[in-house]
Amino acid sequence: MKLLHQKPIKPRPGPNATPRGKAQQQQALQLDLFAEDPVASTAVPPQTVNPRSTSPKPPAIEPSALAPGKRRLHFDEHILDYTLLRSKRRSIGFLISDDGLRVTAPKWVTLGDIEIAIREKKRWIFTKLSEYRDRSTRRMQPQMAWRDGETLPYMGRSITLRIHATQKAGIHFDDASDQLIVCLPADAGEQQLKDRVLGWLQLEAKRVFGERLPIYAKKLGVTYQSFALSSATTQWGSCTSEGKIRLNWRLMHFALPLIDYVIAHELSHLREMNHSPRFWATVQSIFPDFETARKTLRDSAQETLPVF
Repeated sequence: MKLLHQKPIKPRPGPNATPRGKAQQQQALQLDLFAEDPVASTAVPPQTVNPRSTSPKPPAIEPSALAPGKRRLHFDEHILDYTLLRSKRRSIGFLISDDGLRVTAPKWVTLGDIEIAIREKKRWIFTKLSEYRDRSTRRMQPQMAWRDGETLPYMGRSITLRIHATQKAGIHFDDASDQLIVCLPADAGEQQLKDRVLGWLQLEAKRVFGERLPIYAKKLGVTYQSFALSSATTQWGSCTSEGKIRLNWRLMHFALPLIDYVIAHELSHLREMNHSPRFWATVQSIFPDFETARKTLRDSAQETLPVF
């Protein structure tokens, strides 16, 4: 299941491909923060098998302006620099990282066909490059300071940490004042405070997810086998064909409607293990405002999630 990144387009299996058999299927709702984007790929055009391909010549490159190994493509309103690597793979792959766009292609594919593939993927490429720059900027933001008076996003609102120096450790959320009261020994350090708060958040995640999952499972008329918390950096949640659901505990930073959307999304995969129109119709049947929640989660996640 995908939120922010494009699913690889797999090439047709070759004559020596191994059949998948009855391997367990899984769909995952992508978080797509912090981690390098996985490779997206596109099938190699059939005509590239012919060494006499008449593909159009690539645009002129300005060698003096590029680092070694880099190439350049000109679009109407953009200039795209990328690194080209040759390999034994069967498809043209695209990877977004700190170094920008890296394209990996079979040795026998012409440069013209590679750049045709880039142009076909240009919307995805420029979107992902923009998102990666945003993430890089976010990684440069100062980390959260674990101290009295610091604020933390919880269930869509900002709560304040209050430390009480006592020998008896404990933690309590005061809903009326939006304060998380943490009792720790006077000599406790920041790491102890962090561990206590994150442990509380994960317990809250188990509680909230455990309450919301049955509600949407009943609406959909499905039964899930189990659920567990996830700490994944690239997924909000996942669902297997066996009915095993995993939900990212960091969803507790968001308001309940966004949590419910992810839950509805995962449960809908028990009906449709894909992202077809039928799947989205299934999501809409139990969560009508899914498009708004989906957009909000995608657009606000980077600003809402604290940097630990």
